[in-house]
Amino acid sequence: MKKRIRGRRVVIAIAGALAILYVLAGTGMYAYQRDFVFKPSADLKTPDQAGLPNVTARTVQMADGTDLLVWQAPPANLELPTVLYFHGQSGSISDRDKRYAQILDSGYGLLAVSYRGFAGSSGEPSEEAFVRDGIEIFDQLRADGANVIIHGESLGTGVAAAVAKARPDTRLLVLEAPYTAAVDIAAERHPWLPVSLLMRDPFVTRDRLPDVASPVLIVHGTQDRIIPYEHGEALYKIAPEPKRMLKIEGAGHGNLWPSGLWPAVLKADNDFNGS
Repeated sequence: MKKRIRGRRVVIAIAGALAILYVLAGTGMYAYQRDFVFKPSADLKTPDQAGLPNVTARTVQMADGTDLLVWQAPPANLELPTVLYFHGQSGSISDRDKRYAQILDSGYGLLAVSYRGFAGSSGEPSEEAFVRDGIEIFDQLRADGANVIIHGESLGTGVAAAVAKARPDTRLLVLEAPYTAAVDIAAERHPWLPVSLLMRDPFVTRDRLPDVASPVLIVHGTQDRIIPYEHGEALYKIAPEPKRMLKIEGAGHGNLWPSGLWPAVLKADNDFNGS
């Protein structure tokens, strides 16, 4: 009998310890989740240092007083669109210099945004703020007469889809290695946690994309280990027409651009919009 009681106590103690660990893990994820989602780098070059002398770095003040750094260059002529570029979760705005160069070499304009909380910008990062800022910047571009292609890269695909949903006059929405939702990725990586209850920034693209009025181009690599290809495929299925998907065999998460992404954007823009 005594052995049985001691055994029960050991089981209860172990169960209690596991419950405490589970609660601590959930609490830690909730408290520090934005450190995992948003990974800004302090490394920031100027456009000249990046070999982009025709790009202007300037500060744009949002309606709430937050200052955002943007890199901007006009298109070669008024007939060509401007790419509103939302980058991924890490690094800085200047890390994408080779991409910007290719956009500009095609005659297209550029406005790349450094999210709030990232290098050169003030404020704190959050999904709500990113989307609000994106819409405000889109409206500024349209007020200046620009035709706007919205390009989202990885984390930025959630921002891009939200802005395109809010602004049906988007010329083309480009989603590079997109996710159905950031909360879906978290659930796949941490199936033992109730991430849907814990995440502050779920970025639920699968709920937004069906309401996007613009043409959509989705580009995804079959060997993407960060955001599996199945996410892009699932989004393509629910995206309204007109739409197109570029499946790049053997490509991973970070090498879609050198694997033919930009020529695919140019072709999609020409086919959908006659540029």
